Amino acid sequence: MEVKLWKKPKKCTIIEGFPGFGLVGTIASEFLIEHLKPLGIFYNEEHNIVIVHAITAATHLEWEMAQTIGELASDLQANEIVSLEGVGSSEESEGTKVFYYSNSEKSAKRFEKAGITALKEGIIIGVTGAILLRVEKTPLSCLFAETHTNLPDSKAAAKIVEAIDKYLGINLDYKPLLEQAAKFEEKLKTILQKSQEAQEISDKKKLSYLG
Repeated sequence: MEVKLWKKPKKCTIIEGFPGFGLVGTIASEFLIEHLKPLGIFYNEEHNIVIVHAITAATHLEWEMAQTIGELASDLQANEIVSLEGVGSSEESEGTKVFYYSNSEKSAKRFEKAGITALKEGIIIGVTGAILLRVEKTPLSCLFAETHTNLPDSKAAAKIVEAIDKYLGINLDYKPLLEQAAKFEEKLKTILQKSQEAQEISDKKKLSYLG
């Protein structure tokens, strides 16, 4: 997989949001893109942030995507990669909790100062899991929001956005956040439903050929 850039901002922060538990990373990165009004699609010059965002899951391409993001980080001499992700939780709680992981002591201190707790254990899947194992040269941090469902979880995504705002000091306006997240949630549900229907049609065709 190759990424071609028209602009190569240096010393930026790369934020990636790929589908995972509750599609938290996807919803949160979509909101950041809309709020920060990135130039082109994924770059915001004011805060020097590059956002890597996907709606559909990168099934069977996780390692390739991790390598691509690592190469992108190297090419841009990125200060840090921040992964936005949901983490499955079997415990029902009144409020969604947000946790962090970082291989950078400096970043860990910033998360702690922002009142975000370190993740002690959890299941990490998809592109984020591959990035954790593959990317070594660039400082890497992850923000995880608890989610109790594999369906789009806009509330968990909202907590992620709040956490990234405290961490990076973007000064986001939270008033429209939940409303926009809910609208995007409906958009995602429609896209996923159509994708599932297309997959079912494809599977039926394959079965008819075999039959």
